Amino acid sequence: MIIDQISRAGTSIWLDDLSRAKLTGQDPHSLPHRIENDGIVGVTTNPSIFNSAISKGTEYAAGIAALKGKPGEEAVRILTTDDVRNACDLFSPAFKRSGGVDGRVSIEVDPRLARDRERTVEQGKELWEVVDRPNLLIKVPATVEGLEAITNLTAAGLSVNVTLIFSVTRYLQVFDAFMQGLEGRLALGKDLSHITSVASFFVSRIDSAVDSLLKANPSPAHTSLLGRAAIANAALAYEAFEKVGSSARWQKLADAGARIQRPLWASTGVKDPTYEDTRYVMNLIAKETVNTMPQSTLDAVLDHGVFTGATISSLYQDSHEVFEALEGLGISMEKVTADLESDGVQKFETAWIELLANVETSLSA
Repeated sequence: MIIDQISRAGTSIWLDDLSRAKLTGQDPHSLPHRIENDGIVGVTTNPSIFNSAISKGTEYAAGIAALKGKPGEEAVRILTTDDVRNACDLFSPAFKRSGGVDGRVSIEVDPRLARDRERTVEQGKELWEVVDRPNLLIKVPATVEGLEAITNLTAAGLSVNVTLIFSVTRYLQVFDAFMQGLEGRLALGKDLSHITSVASFFVSRIDSAVDSLLKANPSPAHTSLLGRAAIANAALAYEAFEKVGSSARWQKLADAGARIQRPLWASTGVKDPTYEDTRYVMNLIAKETVNTMPQSTLDAVLDHGVFTGATISSLYQDSHEVFEALEGLGISMEKVTADLESDGVQKFETAWIELLANVETSLSA
């Protein structure tokens, strides 16, 4: 099976989706089926996923009815943490089998706290206690304010999924924040071995943003770069990962039992229908990585994905050339990625607010 080939090459496959309907049953879309038959070893969630699941899923009606009288935010927190806890239990065998590396389930702090370090840390610890499962990952946005929260949560012994990373510069800051947290624990003589972290580097949104700029000028120089920025950006992030991972600073932490923070390729569903629908999976296979994907992308990989081995390291030279060419055309990747971060935070805030409003309406009905 192709998922086995991908996994043996070093990339773990997670599903970027969760709903109460997926937690039970043996139909092709259920998590038990995906775990048993498709090799899925983790799940990621975000405010948009929960908004779609809870606002549209009839299986939540009874749960919402039982929460009448509670504030909307409390009800949403109960609904989401219950789902994540149950998902953690489903992935417990994968968690144990992998020694705690995989079998992970993510839950995000309130996206409205993306610029609030103190409340992010506070809520991250609250979610950790409420879900109460060792295979949980607390998702924290990679804003400037989020960097210190990553350090603080890691130092407190929590496993963190850092989300909304768009640039290599910010990715390196995230890796640094993670190592600072480990170093703080090490200085106090605390255990590092149980902490697992991933850095969620977004992929397809890069192509969507850059392609829209390239299409404004139909010259051959512009059109030749269509669909090349996202994979190049991810390849350069992995190149940076390898450099940090071979540093003396990291080796000291590894010698103390630390596990490296794996790059996680997120936003891997292809948005341009003219592109191959498996491109953000099959072109980003490498050791010590995770690829989390929507159901449609997983189905495409299972149906017609073509495995050609660990592919990222062969892309380094071309990726540098792509970025040099974009800069030569006046396209600022720094601006593109900064805009994507702001847009990503705003979209998650909007989804969370919509979810709260929908649940509050149901609670008062």
